[in-house]
Amino acid sequence: MRKNSTKNTRINSEVLKELAEIIRGEIKDPRVSPMTSVVAVEVAPDLKSCKAWISVLGDDEEVIKDTLKGLNSAEGYIRRELAHRINLRNTPEIRFIVDESIAYGVRMSKKIDEEIAKIPDRSDEDDTGKYKE
Repeated sequence: MRKNSTKNTRINSEVLKELAEIIRGEIKDPRVSPMTSVVAVEVAPDLKSCKAWISVLGDDEEVIKDTLKGLNSAEGYIRRELAHRINLRNTPEIRFIVDESIAYGVRMSKKIDEEIAKIPDRSDEDDTGKYKE
């Protein structure tokens, strides 16, 4: 099975959906933040391993680390639940990776807004760039 095959794409989306439900509704570990979401999932073509990118709302580095520890601790339970919900030949080992793209986007947006605020107001200029009288 090729990496970008239709079958692999379907498996990735199904694993993403079920993994999100398991993390949101069934993980009782207090270390796992309730604001945790699964951003993307990549299951290997041999179905033996899976990378799951997670995002945790908030800037506190300690909350993110605790959530990652809690998810890694519950990996066996999550894997067993995944096996019950999805009929696959192999249930993949899950490796959780923190996805910082949302936080990065927010930081870049704030920087852009700050730079735009520094640009002087030119509403009193005409089309040629000269001030109106």
